[in-house]
Amino acid sequence: MKNSPVITVKNISKSYKISHELKANVGSVTFRDAITNTLKKPLELFTGHIMKKENFWALNDVSFDVMKGEVVGIIGKNGSGKSTLLKVMSRITEPTKGKIVMNGRVASLLEVGTGFHPELSGRENVYFNGSILGMKKKEIDAKFDEIVAFSEVEKFLDTPVKFYSSGMYVRLAFAVAAHLDPDILIVDEVLAVGDAAFQKKCLGKMKDVAGQGRTVLFVSHSMPSVKALCTKAIWLDKGEIVKAGNMEEVTDAYSSTSVTHDSNLAKRPRTSKISGEAQITSLVIKSEGQKGPLVDPTKKLNLEFTIKAKQDVDNVVVHCGVINGGQTVVRFMSEFTNNAFKLKKGINKIVCKTAPSNLTGGIYTVDCSILHPGREGVGHIDEVFDATSFGVKEYPVPSGESFLTQKEASYYLEHEWEIDN
Repeated sequence: MKNSPVITVKNISKSYKISHELKANVGSVTFRDAITNTLKKPLELFTGHIMKKENFWALNDVSFDVMKGEVVGIIGKNGSGKSTLLKVMSRITEPTKGKIVMNGRVASLLEVGTGFHPELSGRENVYFNGSILGMKKKEIDAKFDEIVAFSEVEKFLDTPVKFYSSGMYVRLAFAVAAHLDPDILIVDEVLAVGDAAFQKKCLGKMKDVAGQGRTVLFVSHSMPSVKALCTKAIWLDKGEIVKAGNMEEVTDAYSSTSVTHDSNLAKRPRTSKISGEAQITSLVIKSEGQKGPLVDPTKKLNLEFTIKAKQDVDNVVVHCGVINGGQTVVRFMSEFTNNAFKLKKGINKIVCKTAPSNLTGGIYTVDCSILHPGREGVGHIDEVFDATSFGVKEYPVPSGESFLTQKEASYYLEHEWEIDN
């Protein structure tokens, strides 16, 4: 029956033991304790460190049903439990508590090369992986040419897959998983490895699989991909379900609450490859007339930097990259507008004002840096990765202006810069 659950997840919890290294406080330990601890853990005598273990709950009492033919997006920040959930559902790892009922043949693609043997050729791995899925040889034979054509690795079909690039690996792995008629297809973010054209083809294939009455679970950080493919969504945070149900409602709620503004970037760790003459202490992104947490892609954006200089610094340029799904979709660089700034000792405010971005809806992160162009030696003054994030309202993207199809930032977006010392 179409309305019967094909997946039932009931009260699933998964814990891992994690270790913390503590410096032994010799003065507070009695002689008896020291002897006892040394007998239990001899290495602590030599290292002077104590290993403390604790339970970390990657999943905590997660329950939901997935009906036949549904395409469900699983979303959430890194570390929210998405991949752990799919590994439990794929029976790669056992849950600590709870149970899962899966009705049908399951094909999982959780990372590049899942279910492949590196010493076998691409041809052999198609049959090897198909047999793992429970397919008979004649069934694989019937699909073989279609799998090879989709994967675009025909030239290297008889080469051991250990010599494949990550892109070739994932193309063949996805082709096998998607074409061998699984009842349930589980895909976890692996499409980020492929190029834009292949990602688009994979999304189309998953739509075809769902259209045939099969069930798809899809983990992604790309809200446009989730919205294009899924009918329902599950939002995980810290191993628990925050919201589940209608895709639009769940993704909009996630986007509006997943925006972070770190008001104290000065405390962020830095690399050793900076001069440190000045420091980016905050970065805030807003759209004109913004109301609420999401920026409006049809309005101009303001990127507001606060920079604290230890001394006067001449000839400073500002860079920042806007990132979605691990890809830089657009860059703002003050060299584009021939702007170089003089920072005065103390607090400086620099604002980048852009044209309407037309970014598709979702969550974007921003890396930023300040540097001396052309300086020999250490040219970077300061650099902060994941300095901030911002959410974009969902709007139709004008034809030809979608940044998400680009592997690198190659689109110039009109912008201007100014400083207020």
